Amino acid sequence: MLNYQKDGEVAVIHIDDGKANAINHTFIEELTEALERSRNEASAVALFGRPGRFSAGFDLSVVGDGGTAAQTLVAAGGRMLKTIYSHPQPLVIGCTGHAIAAGGLILLAADSRIGAAGDFKIGLNETTIGAVLPRFALALADDRLSKRHHTAAIIQAHLYDPIGAVDAGFLDLVVEPNALTEDTLAEASRLAELPSAAYAGNKIALRTPFIERMA
Repeated sequence: MLNYQKDGEVAVIHIDDGKANAINHTFIEELTEALERSRNEASAVALFGRPGRFSAGFDLSVVGDGGTAAQTLVAAGGRMLKTIYSHPQPLVIGCTGHAIAAGGLILLAADSRIGAAGDFKIGLNETTIGAVLPRFALALADDRLSKRHHTAAIIQAHLYDPIGAVDAGFLDLVVEPNALTEDTLAEASRLAELPSAAYAGNKIALRTPFIERMA
């Protein structure tokens, strides 16, 4: 599912399950391990999905029944998102396509988000599927989404195209698909040159109030 490589000082992570990149326990374990590895081997992270699909969110075959297995997976996903959000290194996402529900939350947890232009949907659709966002999701949304979009994005489950996702706060920039890899790696390489202790210290200082709300 996950491929880890080095490009200079950047840990390059590609997630591709051949389908929708649904978040299951394998996804969570492999991404968490890759981020831990990057702390020892790299100075920044570039994270990509598969062509056309970044992530469709939690695996509905697990969370659909709302039972113990669903609760366990969502809790593990919350811990993964907290790990991403508090990762001390610069973490840049190249959003390769659709990013729905928890896929959108991964965007909110990253530092810089560059999206591929195209007919893609990005957002939090939990209200549409009859779900209430957990505390960790609301903390991320409160921090990273534009206040103007809180009602539409969080309560009304609005799904954005990539340009709209920039205005809402899911993305920072949209580029042509053939430029996504190069531009994402360039941004990660640029951020890797910043003093690492200061970067980590300022990130944690700024995000601590929201990290505490994710518990």
